[in-house]
Formats: sequence, C-alpha cells, structure tokens
Amino acid sequence: MKSQRTFVVLWILATAFFFCAAAEGNADAGNGQPESGDILVYGMLGEPSNLLPYLSSDSASSEVAGQFYVAPLKYDKDFNVVKWAAEDYSVLDGGLRLRFTLRKGVHWQDGVELTADDAEFTYRTMVDPNTPTAYAGDFKAIKVFRRLDRYSFEVEYEKPFPRSINTWMGSLMPGHILAGLDLRGVSQARSPLSCGPYLMEQWEAGASLSLAANPDYFEGRPYIDRVVYRIIPDLTTMFLELKAGKIDVMSSMTAQQYLYQAKDPFFTAQYNTYRSLASSYVYMGYNLKSPLFSDARVRRALAYAVNKGDIVKAALLGQGVSTIGPYKPDSWAYNTGIEDYPHDPAKALLLLEEAGWSKSAGGLLEKDGRRFSFTLLTNQGNEQRIKTAVVIQSQLQPLGIEVKIRTVEWAALIQQFVSPGYFDAVILGWTIPQDPDGFEVWHSSRIGGGLNFVGYADKEADACLDAARSTFDQIERKKRYDRFQEILHRDQPYCFLYVPYTLSAVHKRFRGVESAPAGIFHNTNQWWAPLDKQRYQTVFVR
Repeated sequence: MKSQRTFVVLWILATAFFFCAAAEGNADAGNGQPESGDILVYGMLGEPSNLLPYLSSDSASSEVAGQFYVAPLKYDKDFNVVKWAAEDYSVLDGGLRLRFTLRKGVHWQDGVELTADDAEFTYRTMVDPNTPTAYAGDFKAIKVFRRLDRYSFEVEYEKPFPRSINTWMGSLMPGHILAGLDLRGVSQARSPLSCGPYLMEQWEAGASLSLAANPDYFEGRPYIDRVVYRIIPDLTTMFLELKAGKIDVMSSMTAQQYLYQAKDPFFTAQYNTYRSLASSYVYMGYNLKSPLFSDARVRRALAYAVNKGDIVKAALLGQGVSTIGPYKPDSWAYNTGIEDYPHDPAKALLLLEEAGWSKSAGGLLEKDGRRFSFTLLTNQGNEQRIKTAVVIQSQLQPLGIEVKIRTVEWAALIQQFVSPGYFDAVILGWTIPQDPDGFEVWHSSRIGGGLNFVGYADKEADACLDAARSTFDQIERKKRYDRFQEILHRDQPYCFLYVPYTLSAVHKRFRGVESAPAGIFHNTNQWWAPLDKQRYQTVFVR
C-alpha cells in the first residue's frame, strides 16, 4: 500500500522577473519539449463551499474539485465523449443498459484502487434521500445497478434516458473512506482524497488553496508542480494582481479590462488573451413567492421594460449577446424561432396596470397599499453583474419601480439568501451544460432542495422536460425543448439577459495552451513552462 505523502513547499520568487517580463514576448504555445516545474496561480472570484462531488452547486467548488476526482467518461476539447477512468463502455438494448469496465491500476492517493465498488457507492449515495445534493435526478433514473466484478458494472434504465452518458461523466467518490459517514460534516469536504491530477495541500480560508501534482495520477503526473487558487473577490483587484505578476491566469476579465487595459504594451508582453462565447448565461431571477413577482403579467412587463441591448453595451461593452432562454445561442437546442420582447416601456406600463399596479402621487407604482420596491441581489466583486443591476435600476425607475441594489460575498449570497429563498430578485448566472436537459433547474420537483430556487412550476414545462429526457431522438428532443423555451418565454420566471464572452488571460511562459470549442482550460494538465522561463522553484519533502 502506498503511503500518503506530506508536502512542504518553498516558493522562491525570481524578483528580477517582474522587471524583465516585458521582454519575454510571444511564444509558440506548443513549442519545445515539455518540462516539469513551476507553479500556476489562478485568480478565483469566489471561495469553494464544499469539495465533495455533488454537495455544492457553485462554480468555484466544481472547478477545484475537478482536480481531485475522475469519472468513467469525459468530453474532449471538441465535446466528443471519450473514455477516462473507463477502459471500455457499451450502450446496450437501445440505450436501456450501459456497461462500464474501469481501468486497472487507478489509485486513490492512499493507495486503494478505484473499482466498481466506488461506482456503486456513488450511485447508492446519490439516490439516498439523506444525501444533501441537488444532482440526484440523473441517478434516480437508474432502475438497477449491477456490480459485475471488481472493475465492471452496468446500469439499467426503465426507459431511454439520453443523459445516461452524462451521468457517468460525474465524479466517482471513494467509498472506502466515506461509507457510513454523514457527508454533511466529513473532513473530506475540505481535505478531499484525490484520484485526480492534483492533491490537496493547504486551504487557507478566505485566501487561497494550494494543490500539489499527483505523482501517481494514472494519465501521468502533470507538468506543473503546483496549482494555487488565490481568492480575490473583486475583479478590479484581481486584474491589478494580474498586471503585477502575482497571478498567472484570470478567466473572468471584464470587457473594460479586455478591450483597453489588456492592450497596454507591458501587459501584452506578459500575457496572451483569449475570447470565446461562454457556456453560461446571466439572468435576473425572481422569487415567485413574492407578491411583487407572482403574477406573470408583471414579469412580462419587466421583460418589455428591460433593454437587453443597452445592458450588453453598457455592462459588457458589447462583449456578449442577448438571449431569450437557458441555452447557448449557437447550440442545437436554442429556439431561434422565439422573438424577444422588444423594449417597450409603454407596453410594460399597460401590463402593470392590468395587474393592478398604478402610480401614486409620489410617482411610484402601488398596489393594495404596497409600493413596487425591491432589492436586487448579486455577488460582490462581479463588476459585470453590478453594472447590469445599475442599468436595470435606471430602466425600471421611469416606470415607478424602485430597485435597491445589494452586493453580497459569494458564499454568503448562496448560503444565506439564495438557497433559503430570502431574496426578492437576483442577478446570477448558470453554466450551460452540453446536454440541454434542464430538469434540475426548472422541473417543479426540484423546488426545495434542488436548483429551482425561484419556485417555478408549470405542468406543461414539466411534461416537456420529462419527455425530452426519455428519448435519444434529437429531433424529438428539439421539439420538446423548443416548446419548453416558449413556455419559459411566456412565463418569464427569469428575465434571461445575455450570454457573455469569456475573456481570459494566461501568462506567456506557459506552453500547451490551446483554444478549442471546450475553451482553453480543457488541457491544463498538459500546460508547462520552459525551465528558463519558470518563475518558482518547489521543494517537496516526503
């Protein structure tokens, strides 16, 4: 059995680097033979909440946890399904059965081998009603789980389930460590047992997380010795840290930074910048239990009142596109037949009057003695979303609607406001997965404990989601999702705002950075830095 290793790091910063970096110039991303060493420092806006798979829904947790866990399958850079921890897999009986054979010799960091026991433990945990997860739906669609031998298992479905492949792109959990424990309080939430490319080294709350390369990772030890995530909950501060050379990667530049500040000759000498349409969208979501937003006529009125084009111009400086639903505009599932609500304040007022709202002597809308005044929450430090809130505030004010803007630190926003439903309206975003199934966010069964935190419920929308996730026929799924988007467009539980461009910067000393449909971060385990460009030295003490 392999012993666990204790790592002690000595970071030696080449001070002269700061003064010589401008002379580094552009380099071919794939030039030369890969060399090991150095540290890759990311700027991260929010702090992870939980590093156990499936127990959190924030992007920070997902990004970091992805360094520790593996799955039978994954997407490649072009979004093709490829084998990862699986040596082989088969789709049988028209999709009613999936069979997997895991690779031999894949180990957790304590030396215990990854086996079908871990797949079964993950399945059993996810269907356990006591597991605090928002992602149980895919696993609950499984009719039977069968462990065939030490490395092989198969799952059987009652009916075709097109997300079955995606289910097994989810992380496998270490059953030998977690079995019998209450996952809500285990130490692995902060100190996960790794089977992936990196090992957790240190988590300094509110400041940083340090990860060390896993020498026993089955796909090969990463070239970069260490990955550090610095928690910087403000994009302006993060960009200043980037310019100062204190971080190497910023994946969330603002449009202002990308278009203007990143054009500075000193900056362009140090960093390469990248732009691609994000697999995410930003929205204004309403608490549908609130008397302000329970009437769909009011929500449609707000859709007429909000000028998305002006938001894209003002908040994104044009670095994004407006949207009408929860899918990426260049994806097959996006309903191109829906015409967005035009900017029409007069129409908005008519709908508000129809819903019983009228202007008081003070100019504010009132109904039954209540003013139309609400607090619009968003996450602290996200300049793009804050600017979006300001534009919306200015657009609704002439109608007699008072919008008060409040920004809250990310973890507190999710844990204290969004999850328990203590909000009027929020500006947030969702990642857009490759499979268009929207069950977890939109199905009425996911109200309370799921991701449907606004409380949206519509029987026809539920039926569309149920039918679309019950067939592999993409044409049929397209019909269902088109109708689903029409229902959302009618009901406006969210005001869908825009899909931004992902604006990133990576220090030029790193090679192997490759633009692809999956973005530039699909292959970070293959990034490396030439020895003469490496900025840090690391010493590992076992």
